[in-house]
Amino acid sequence: MSNTANLEGIIMVRGKGTGFVALPGFEEDVIIENGNLGFALDGDLVEVELLKEVSGKRREGKVVRVVEPARVEFVGTVKDRSIETAAISNHYLREQAARKNRYYLQPDSRRVHVKIALQDDAAQHVGMKVVAKIVKWSDPAMEPLGAVTETIGKAGDHETEMQAIIRGGGFSQNFPPQVSQAAKALYDTKDDIFKDALNDSKRHDMREVTTFTIDPKDAKDFDDALSFKKLENGHVEIGVHIADVSHYVREGDEIDAEAMERGTSIYLVDRVIPMLPEVLSNDLCSLRPNEDRLAFSAVFTLDRDANVVAEWYGQTVIHSDRRFTYEEAQEVIDKGAGDFHDELAEMMALSRVIRKRRFEEGAIAFEQPEVKFELDDKGVPIRAYVKHRTETMMMIEDYMLLANQSVATYIYKLSQDNGRDAAFIYRVHDLPDPEKIEDLATFIRALGYEFRTDKGAVKARDINKLLKDIEGKPEEALIKTATIRSMAKAVYSTKNIGHFGLAFKFYTHFTSPIRRYPDLMAHRLLRRHLDGSTIAGQEIARFEKMSVQSSEREMEAVRAERDSIKYKQVEFMAPKLGQEFTGIISGVSDWGIYVEEKESKSEGMVRLSSIRGDYYEHLASAYTIKGQRTGKTYRLGDEVRFKVVGANLEEKQLDYQLV
Repeated sequence: MSNTANLEGIIMVRGKGTGFVALPGFEEDVIIENGNLGFALDGDLVEVELLKEVSGKRREGKVVRVVEPARVEFVGTVKDRSIETAAISNHYLREQAARKNRYYLQPDSRRVHVKIALQDDAAQHVGMKVVAKIVKWSDPAMEPLGAVTETIGKAGDHETEMQAIIRGGGFSQNFPPQVSQAAKALYDTKDDIFKDALNDSKRHDMREVTTFTIDPKDAKDFDDALSFKKLENGHVEIGVHIADVSHYVREGDEIDAEAMERGTSIYLVDRVIPMLPEVLSNDLCSLRPNEDRLAFSAVFTLDRDANVVAEWYGQTVIHSDRRFTYEEAQEVIDKGAGDFHDELAEMMALSRVIRKRRFEEGAIAFEQPEVKFELDDKGVPIRAYVKHRTETMMMIEDYMLLANQSVATYIYKLSQDNGRDAAFIYRVHDLPDPEKIEDLATFIRALGYEFRTDKGAVKARDINKLLKDIEGKPEEALIKTATIRSMAKAVYSTKNIGHFGLAFKFYTHFTSPIRRYPDLMAHRLLRRHLDGSTIAGQEIARFEKMSVQSSEREMEAVRAERDSIKYKQVEFMAPKLGQEFTGIISGVSDWGIYVEEKESKSEGMVRLSSIRGDYYEHLASAYTIKGQRTGKTYRLGDEVRFKVVGANLEEKQLDYQLV
């Protein structure tokens, strides 16, 4: 490849400042060493100059220009360097530190590799979480100079930390005034909007069909409902009804622009940051019980073997007869009696057949434990536990997956039949990277399990066999996590490549338009396909750009959700210093082992230097540490007893010691 033209790409900065940029035409990311980062920060769109190729070494580059910064706001804690300088024993380092601005911002995001120097007027903010912006950065070797633009609150306070996580992800709890006003205007004219919908000859009236919702106990927005109807020939008709957000939120209006910007709702430990204003998400669009509601539906006729023998897609008006929690619906099925027992029992029986078939066809069983918290009135966690997964949850998932797969397949076939471009939003999941699969195989075999691969290629059935083999074993969660990490990330795209994890040739997200923007796009595009509307190339390019943005927002949301869980886990364990627990070794490194507590899944570090009675070394290929004198080993997946010896809320880190 020629060196003459510089290339553009998004930079990822890891550790203490090493950059990686995916550039067109390169199989591997180009590496940018710290001294060549220039003014680039994680996530920036940068122009890269390729450095001279060195045989046997990964290609290196140098950032010559930041084309577009990823962020203008930085959330972090204001620190006083003089306190830290006093504790430095090395004279040279102390002198170096003393030359810098006394106050600085320590960004919360570990992906921001620089501290941001602040002027002396930042003294009033020491110990506070703030929002700051960079006002001057003239030398990449020096810290950028920043200014505090907003104070969030005292570091360590529950509300402060949650707001910092929200702001750090580029999200906002409140909606702009014009969006709130537009939402109120929709609510004020809801009767006219509803009448307008009923006048659409293409909208089917399904209010007489038995319909209900099944959701978590604390759900306020009901995205989906199921309907059930027995047919004379012994077949059943099951309707998957999804909130018709597209009838209320029109492309390009204020609410739509804000929803596109947000991309998704965010679920933190104590709150939801909705994608849509509450008047829409919890009221107008929500499929609430005993109320007529607008829906976009996928209606399936199933035979006794759960084969789809007929299907229909379109907008409907429905009436939910009952709102079940997962537990209530499960109780009706388990007891064999209760509201809509016959309907629930038959739907469950069919869903079991659908689920079994899905796994036989290669879908991977990747259920991960979900940690939940019970908080007191100050937001302090008093209990941390793993959420129990009922079979009714799986049943709802089965029908949602059926709808998502069928809609995507239908669009493709419809476009093929009409000789049109299948312009649509797909949820795609690429084949795993061969190198990562071989690394995973080494890890699995080191733990004593069989795992078949062929030069980095792996079949879904071999992954499922592995997941079956580890069921109920102490290392189950660990191997699942490692397997998930070796997979590609699922993303949104207009270019369909299928979904490896689900073993679906066509797949979309159609079932959650209240909380995911791509689902709203899918609804709009489905309607256009049903209407026979032409979708031109320029539009497809715009949809692809929106898909990429939605994928990025989803990743930010997942990061925010994980940060809130990690913070609460540290806060939960902080008062338990000195107490003993049982845990599983979840990671092994040169400096220590990571241990995950069994109940709360709180992960902490046991430093090698703290393990008494021997000198332990890290055997990387065996995922083990071994005592040089005694030969005692601690291996990934082993169960151990430990006590909590440190909890750092700011760093979201726990320190453990083996008992």
